[in-house]
Amino acid sequence: MSESEYLNVVPQEDRSEGMGTGGLILLGLQHTFTMFGATVLVPYLTGIPVNVALFTAGLGTLLFHWITKWKVPVFLGSSFAYIAPIVAVVMHYMNEAGLGYNNIQDAVAAGVDLKPYLAYATGGIFLAGLVKFGFGILIKFIGIRRFEKLFPPVISGTMIILIGLILSPVAINMASGNWWIALVSLFTAVIVRLYTRGFSRLIPVIWGIIVGYIVAAITGNVSFAEVGTASWVGIPEIYLPKFSWYAAAAIVPVAIAPSVEHFGDIFAISAVVGKKFYEDPGMHRTLMGDGLATSLGGFFGGPANTTYSENTGVLAFTKAFNPWIMRIAAFFAILLALIPKVGALVRSIPVPVMGGIEILLFGMIASIGAKTLINNQVKVEGKNLVTMSLMLVTGLGGAVFQAGNFALQGLGLAAVVGILVNAILTLTGASDE
Repeated sequence: MSESEYLNVVPQEDRSEGMGTGGLILLGLQHTFTMFGATVLVPYLTGIPVNVALFTAGLGTLLFHWITKWKVPVFLGSSFAYIAPIVAVVMHYMNEAGLGYNNIQDAVAAGVDLKPYLAYATGGIFLAGLVKFGFGILIKFIGIRRFEKLFPPVISGTMIILIGLILSPVAINMASGNWWIALVSLFTAVIVRLYTRGFSRLIPVIWGIIVGYIVAAITGNVSFAEVGTASWVGIPEIYLPKFSWYAAAAIVPVAIAPSVEHFGDIFAISAVVGKKFYEDPGMHRTLMGDGLATSLGGFFGGPANTTYSENTGVLAFTKAFNPWIMRIAAFFAILLALIPKVGALVRSIPVPVMGGIEILLFGMIASIGAKTLINNQVKVEGKNLVTMSLMLVTGLGGAVFQAGNFALQGLGLAAVVGILVNAILTLTGASDE
């Protein structure tokens, strides 16, 4: 199989090419706003300090870029896949210590220092990252051509569609808090992107947030209380991991699902940018970078890191692909970790403002998946039709495969179903018609 025969991608114009430092900084800030909500939500749900999550997201993104030869425009933020096992581990060790709280939020509200218990969870995260790194080495060993045979365009294109569709309820839930404000931010971004010229059309997300924020403030939907009380300087509350069999058994198996989902993320970024990043620098390097970023997060007391689809949506919307933009976003994440007042100001952006933006971004990802199927002339008949049908239903229908602490669902389960079904149908000579 030659390079041109697998997953045809259409080269895209990079609208950030030749741009000055000031423009790149603004584009990086746009990606910072995009990743912020999800990155700080994971710490809120798990008890991990917010500034540690931002700090490790920034460092993890820079580490990923180094591992992938500075080529892939990706931002890595807090992974949602590990929330349930982190909570389970923390609650287990709090109960062992005789603390009778029903959930992490109650313990935080009571002033309990969770770091001694979180350290066991972050130890599990550190090990899970090494497992993902090992999967990357395995892909390097088996070779990219054998790997690509597992993911024909019918599977990779459907995975990209699923990334957008699985995330779409998140955007709707965020917007539903105040639909008028959400629609203001959404339509502002659309108008700026489609009806303006020059640099403004490259920062539609920033314009959408600014206008939505102003409208929300005028209508009394913005609270500045946290901004007033936050300090100007803060040091991330870093703590080292602890290791236990219980935490490892609860968290390490979770690494399988994000590893499979990672393939879909890299296929999506490749389709958006028009470059085969899964071949150069290679899927093995992107997965190894993802794994090391996760281990780095666990080592410093942060959550697992993963490639963010929200930022891929911004790439599709703006067509500004310079990887330096993501590295600038990483520097902003580290800066937010060190200046709590600025972080509090960003957190004051109402959820519906970001919800309106993300309706567009997640829809863009799903549309890119459909475009991938079209560009590769995938015939939606016969075995391809069966494969796509089963992937879409298992990915969107809430199906879960569970064995002990290990659970596979959503995009990860859909990918496994697609690989198995396509392999069986191919080996048994199923009809293409």
